[in-house]
Amino acid sequence: MERDSTAAGAAAPSPRSPLGAVRPRHPASGGPCVSRDAMLVGSGSAVSLSRQVQSTGGSSAVSKCSAAARGYIQDRFLRLLAGRRRRRAPLIHRGYYIRARAVDHCVQDFLLKTQSLPRTQILSLGAGFDSLYFRLKDMGLLRHTVVYEVDFPNVACQKATLIKGMKELSALVGDTGGEGLGAIAFSGEDYKLLGVDLSELSDLERILEEAGLNNEIPTLFIAEVVLTYMENTRSDALIQWAAEHFPQACFVVYEQVHPEDAFGHVMQQHFSQLSTALHSLAQYPDCEAQQRRFLGKGWTECSVMDMNEFFTCCIPEDEQQRVQTLEPFDEYEEWHLKCSHYFVLAASKGMEPSWTPLLPSVTVPHQAGPVGMAGSVPAAVCARLSGIPGLRRYGHHSVLIKPNVILTTGGFGEEDGQHCRMRNFHVLSKQAGCWEAACVTQNIPDKRWGERLYHTVSCVSDTLALVVGGRTSPSSAGLGMLWLKFPKTCNASGPDDVAVELVSLPAAAEAALLRWRHSTTEMTFKGEQYLFVYGGRSALEPVLGDWYFLHTPELSYTAIAVEGALPEGRHSHSACSWEGGVLIAGGLGAAEQPLGSVFLLRELEHGFQWQTIETHPPLVPRYSHTAHVHDGKLLLVGGVWFHASSVPGVTVIDLVTGLCLDYVINVEHLEWPLMLHNHSSIFLPNEKELLVIGGGGNCFSFGTHLNPEPVCLSLSSILISH
Repeated sequence: MERDSTAAGAAAPSPRSPLGAVRPRHPASGGPCVSRDAMLVGSGSAVSLSRQVQSTGGSSAVSKCSAAARGYIQDRFLRLLAGRRRRRAPLIHRGYYIRARAVDHCVQDFLLKTQSLPRTQILSLGAGFDSLYFRLKDMGLLRHTVVYEVDFPNVACQKATLIKGMKELSALVGDTGGEGLGAIAFSGEDYKLLGVDLSELSDLERILEEAGLNNEIPTLFIAEVVLTYMENTRSDALIQWAAEHFPQACFVVYEQVHPEDAFGHVMQQHFSQLSTALHSLAQYPDCEAQQRRFLGKGWTECSVMDMNEFFTCCIPEDEQQRVQTLEPFDEYEEWHLKCSHYFVLAASKGMEPSWTPLLPSVTVPHQAGPVGMAGSVPAAVCARLSGIPGLRRYGHHSVLIKPNVILTTGGFGEEDGQHCRMRNFHVLSKQAGCWEAACVTQNIPDKRWGERLYHTVSCVSDTLALVVGGRTSPSSAGLGMLWLKFPKTCNASGPDDVAVELVSLPAAAEAALLRWRHSTTEMTFKGEQYLFVYGGRSALEPVLGDWYFLHTPELSYTAIAVEGALPEGRHSHSACSWEGGVLIAGGLGAAEQPLGSVFLLRELEHGFQWQTIETHPPLVPRYSHTAHVHDGKLLLVGGVWFHASSVPGVTVIDLVTGLCLDYVINVEHLEWPLMLHNHSSIFLPNEKELLVIGGGGNCFSFGTHLNPEPVCLSLSSILISH
């Protein structure tokens, strides 16, 4: 069954996650809790596999309970069914919120569309300790609807015992005394709890008939992370059986999708390690394949959305804003990647009027189609840099401090065999055509300055760099500026200490720069050198759209006139120096939607002007990428976008013509998944190569993935052809 990142056996917690929790025990029986995910069925080893699933059960129920406690979902029954309570991380809360919201959206739409009919029924497959019946009953939505729940016999028995032992539950359901009759674990007037293996269709059909299921009335089937655990022949048979035996029926599915990209590989590896492989993914890898599956098995209508599309299109804007402000949050990449790897499907047949719960309530650009690729870019591991734990990090920053010498600072990663915020710096230098790396000690008066994420580092001389912003926790104020001082001879062969000195600024000036996920870019104005600090976010503002000109080296604020239409506020964008100005591309906007705009802050005689750079075809909106300018071309590297059919590779924008071409990264020579977000990159113009350092993140409930080695991307072919 699916577990979250706080469950036993998950990877080390991220800097934004609580420590691992003890697996809860069921309050009634002392056995492990099992959620609806636990309905693993099919194959001759179903018994042993079901034990594998149930042994890690409870995490899903506890996570839903934690989300309810924080106000994400309204469900007072989860605390009664989940057993022991644990506080989960904000990313887990959002993940279970969108899951509950998607299923409830379809269920309540079914009940609304059939409210004038005399009788309807809901059949929840692999229901586990789900609270669906009790919520609907409490809301008064089951006046003419009977709910049937199916799960393993021992799970059904445990849940029945729990219901009988809690007055708040038993008072709602009542008891007709029909339990104990074969597979019927509990029987109320409008609630039947059945213990049966879904893979045995003949047994399932017989037991449902004994429990009173009526094939002739409108029926809603729910399979929430269930079918994927079954062998495809068995899950296909179940889907077809439902279509053939119920003339008026609807089917709701929520489960995983897109196994082929880096996040999908990590997701599959997680479930394989639990001995609960996701069988559906090989044959039905995307939303379109799932739609064809149902249409080919007897269902006449079928719509499907991944969870990014569902959140954007089916959840009202005020509800989106409510969820986004419930608690401090800074795991946007992992949130959007999780949502792109889960879908909700609604199929129907014989319903009058037709049942279409997944119609968008708002109009947004549809981004489900594939992104056209102009070619590929080969990726290769930098052999001499392999096996250096300090380079496995994300949310860090790398800067070229002199030719062929790179300084990498901050972020979250692996150090001394532990996952932690990175205190040590690393110097990479290229000698005789090979890269070498070494850890650098640092003189820091306060250790917090060396443990920051999402900061910027700008080299202002051959011995001096400026660090701006960054954070420790998203609930804390951003961190201030500091100088990094290094000797002219600093390299990986004999790295010297890097001295760190805090920058003293007036209080108001210091407060203005307490931000992270911003950009700091070198620029010139009237022959003077400046640093342009733009955008980002802070503990109080989820998106910033302001900017500051810092005159170097004394770091005085300078007021310079800027005209033109203001860009939308953003963070996690890219910024590059070009022709004395600054290029801003992409980013995440105030609505937590990726942006596809490119702006040039262009120098004028009296100041600067914001100018939009039109691209054709339009740039696919993205964020958490890196960027470089070479020979009049803007290179965008990696990032996160909402096109679930692919992941961003390298995009080349001709700044004169506006031509925008996307190139996929060929990872066939890498032995591990390459995640190109929260990374850093250095462009080497002479070699026409990109050195990608770090990248990755906390992959929802599947553990923390860190790119284990720096990667070299060869751009010679695309820069020549382009």
